Amino acid sequence: MPFTSNVAMLWDFLKVRKKWWLAPILLFLLVLAVLIALAETSALAPFIYTIF
Repeated sequence: MPFTSNVAMLWDFLKVRKKWWLAPILLFLLVLAVLIALAETSALAPFIYTIF
């Protein structure tokens, strides 16, 4: 599971290095990626486009 391994490594990095200011940035990027994926492949696209 490379994805879970990368997520675990990122979490350990944030925890050990005390880089908590990166968490909101990463969360925003994750939400943006999900919105883009939904906009491309679903019937929700017209509703997502009205947000932007």
